[in-house]
Amino acid sequence: MSDQEMILEGEGASASFNWKRLLFILIGVGLFALVYFSPPWPDAVDPLGEHFPLSTAAKGALAVFLLAGTWWVFEVVPIGITSLTIGVLQVLFFIRPAKQAFKDFMDPSVMFIFASIVIGMVFTRTGLTRRLAYKMLRIVGERTSMIYLGCFVVTAALTHIMAHTAVAATIYPLLLAIYSLYGEGDKPTKFGKGLFIGMAYVAGAGSVITLLGAARGAVAIGFYNDIVGESISFFGLTYYMFPIGWLMVFLIWGLMMVAFKPEKAVIHGLKEKAASLEKQLGPLTRNEITAVVIIGICIVVMSLQSFVPALQKLDKTAIILTSTILFFLLRILDIRDLEDIPWNIILLFSGAMSIGFCLWETGAAKWLAVNWLTMFETAPRFVFIMSIAFFVMIMTNFIMNVAAIAISLPVALVIAPYLGVGSEVILFASLVTAGMPFLLLVGAAPNAIAYDSKQFTTGEFFLWGIPASIILMVVIALAVLVIWPLMGMTIYTS
Repeated sequence: MSDQEMILEGEGASASFNWKRLLFILIGVGLFALVYFSPPWPDAVDPLGEHFPLSTAAKGALAVFLLAGTWWVFEVVPIGITSLTIGVLQVLFFIRPAKQAFKDFMDPSVMFIFASIVIGMVFTRTGLTRRLAYKMLRIVGERTSMIYLGCFVVTAALTHIMAHTAVAATIYPLLLAIYSLYGEGDKPTKFGKGLFIGMAYVAGAGSVITLLGAARGAVAIGFYNDIVGESISFFGLTYYMFPIGWLMVFLIWGLMMVAFKPEKAVIHGLKEKAASLEKQLGPLTRNEITAVVIIGICIVVMSLQSFVPALQKLDKTAIILTSTILFFLLRILDIRDLEDIPWNIILLFSGAMSIGFCLWETGAAKWLAVNWLTMFETAPRFVFIMSIAFFVMIMTNFIMNVAAIAISLPVALVIAPYLGVGSEVILFASLVTAGMPFLLLVGAAPNAIAYDSKQFTTGEFFLWGIPASIILMVVIALAVLVIWPLMGMTIYTS
């Protein structure tokens, strides 16, 4: 390249300098500095008079939390790089030691997500994805609204029997195969946005219905049993959650039809094309059968853990990682597939785990929960219930939903009896919102998996997450005021 060409290229780069990106970088840095270097903040005090101080490390955790949230929403750098920044800031500003800050990047939950993504990759590589996609399209037909609904119903139904992360990783390649028949190539479209964002949302909605959908249910019931002294059965949870979860699935479908009404109402000739393509696939191959058997055994073992005491000692991550090892041992996958793993998504959740543990271990999360909930201890009982649901909803968008439950539920269950609020409604309202983080990609693995489609930006996801979150809060209000009382739940004790 000549000197003149280099000068012209430099001038072009200068002319296209992204000032908006710089602004949001500086906003994130400014929020970090404002919080970290501010004078000590007052203690949080719970209704029993216990004080919860905000240490320097805890204040630092909040500062990192704000910077990461800003950078994730506006995507000023790749989302995985923001995650690395979370670990680096904890170490450089003495918030947590390096061994703690970076250990979380390989937390078992992150490895579970990795293994789930590998399962999705196996579906694609073996051809199972195309086979399932063509079968589904023959059933739901050519109307794009029904394709939306069919994909959402299948996604939600699968979360009743397996973790929503694994479901999203399995459904994702199926959606890619369906989208390839839309006729617009890989470019973003309204149909593509609705298909993938909707999948992420309904994976969360379906996962609240049974204990098999995510770990948060078992954790919440454990807290409930310890504090209240009562237990909630597997089917007892499903009884109250079923109408709420499925109502949200159909409302999300309606939102996607409004927000991302497909450019084409009908994909003409789709059924015939799907039938033809399915016929070309021929009978199931050896790799397809092997993959189905391995995945099926993993799902059965993980599902039976809730019912068979002998299996409860087995770790879910170890079980699902066994499938990954077998895929490579049996040469269903090879080294090239390992290199194709979306490491940006893995890093995203590594950072999310790190900031979640940071907020928890430094006491910042507890400080936030106590301050928030005590603001409503003299409020009307309905407002108090809704405030808990809202707090969990916001927190679960930034940190793992298990942590959001762990920091808020114990405080709420202590305050509830003083207000004459039933403990069950606190538990179930918290679990509903903990399962549906609609604002940020880090809120749940399905959000990040959907993002890998490149059909939407983090800003678009956040923007449409606002009306989705409002709908969720309206559904919670409806459940508290109408649905759960009709089903026999005690909302108020006095």
